[in-house]
Amino acid sequence: MINIQAIPLDKEVYCFELDDVLYPKQDYLLQVYYLFAQFIEFTEGSPHASELTAFMKNTYLHQGEDAMFSLVQQTFGLDEKYKENLERLKVNAHLPLKLLLFKEVEDFLNLLFAKEKKITILTGGNPVEQLNKLKHVDWGTLESHKNSLRVYFIDELVYRNYEPIKFIANEFGIDTKEIHLIQKW
Repeated sequence: MINIQAIPLDKEVYCFELDDVLYPKQDYLLQVYYLFAQFIEFTEGSPHASELTAFMKNTYLHQGEDAMFSLVQQTFGLDEKYKENLERLKVNAHLPLKLLLFKEVEDFLNLLFAKEKKITILTGGNPVEQLNKLKHVDWGTLESHKNSLRVYFIDELVYRNYEPIKFIANEFGIDTKEIHLIQKW
């Protein structure tokens, strides 16, 4: 978890990654797996959603998300066509529950806003998926500040031949030394 005391408070801009920094990434993925299991049970009749959800959760927790579909396919005999459904759901899921910020991060963000620091989200991965995650975040005490956050997508900036930190520094008219990047712990 975050060692908030180690983060300097003398910078102008603070860039936060999204997954496993603002909230636990597994909170998003486990809800996606639940929705996928519900879809499979409704479409195919079996396996039962609870059984598939438990398998997917266990697989994720012990082996990660990369091999998820192939292990589900092998274990439950799912057709390859459902891989696209899972991938689409990861990008566009309408989650049943909000994503809760880590309490320490919420408190730290409040401190930064009180000190009138600029806060951005600099995130990697599919921009559509990352935006979808942001839609489902429960900002709690930060609700009034959420519209002042700027969001930057690493993949998009790199594709356009921009170095992300330099790009953000230019956007704020500051030196790159005035930016503190807070990434996955």
